[in-house]
Amino acid sequence: MKFDVTVFADDLNNAPSIAEAVEGHGFDGLWVAEAAHNPFLPLAHAALATRRISLGTAIAVAFPRDPFLMAQNALDLAARSHGRFILGLGTQIKPHITKRFSAPWGKPVQQIREYIKVLRLAWRSIGTGQPLCFDGEYYSYDWAAPQCKSAHTPDPDIPIYIAGVNIGLATMAGELCHGFHIHSFHTAQYLRDVLTPAFEAGRERSGMSNKLLLSCAVFVVTGETEAQVEESKILSKSQIAFYASTPSYSRVLELHGWQDLIPKLNTLLRRNRWQEMHTLISDDMLEHFAVIAPPDELPYRLRERYDGLLDRVGYYFPFEPDDQSRRAIWDHAARAMGN
Repeated sequence: MKFDVTVFADDLNNAPSIAEAVEGHGFDGLWVAEAAHNPFLPLAHAALATRRISLGTAIAVAFPRDPFLMAQNALDLAARSHGRFILGLGTQIKPHITKRFSAPWGKPVQQIREYIKVLRLAWRSIGTGQPLCFDGEYYSYDWAAPQCKSAHTPDPDIPIYIAGVNIGLATMAGELCHGFHIHSFHTAQYLRDVLTPAFEAGRERSGMSNKLLLSCAVFVVTGETEAQVEESKILSKSQIAFYASTPSYSRVLELHGWQDLIPKLNTLLRRNRWQEMHTLISDDMLEHFAVIAPPDELPYRLRERYDGLLDRVGYYFPFEPDDQSRRAIWDHAARAMGN
């Protein structure tokens, strides 16, 4: 099991030093999340500042970006990192696509399927100069331009991970992808009983023999003092409550018989009573969603829960090497990597 960290790269100028710190700690990979900033630019800097760790997006929102342009970004980062880049894509949810990015929303599983097919055709086209020809429901290409051919493209089989919660995307990942970003809003039972059979069904349908690699930034509750632990609990409960209010994530709650929570959370959300939402998440629910342990025990508890379920793990909160309040957490995680 590999241990990765996630960063938000709020200051692009700090990207090289953060990447060096990640590699220096002995971690296996660095994921950049898409929030306020583009996730690709920090990885270009991180690629030059490191030699060993994998570098990827977790996630880059797919649909607002043309897949040919996405293919170019991925090829450039794969070349810059000498093959260490992983393209992690997400469909996001309808309000983000239509209101945040002003992009059309269709059927996300079918659209991301086409998107991935276009990516691979584009990589071949850029590498060989052959025309990019594709006619689908969402994307259509019939173009060959000599200036688009590159003699410096790496092996175009760049690993593609997609992110999701439900079985539609999980099954499709099993068919087409190298990996899957498990949403932090999950339980071990949901991963084992709902998602794993979907992954296996997809692999069986496609005939792919290689293992689908599973990655997740897991909710954790930890701290060196009672006050820190309590703060960590509230932060995790707040995030769990926010995700639980999303209708498309309801199946996770339904599996455990917690579906009555959804309308209560939605009521608080509509009334802008954000600060109260975490109070609806019980300690029992928290134990299902989060790994709870002191900093020195946390990486071992994480490994114990997800042994045989995940291939790459990390903590939900971002890696910030200058954050002294979490220094011990990262130090203990780094020491655990060799055990």
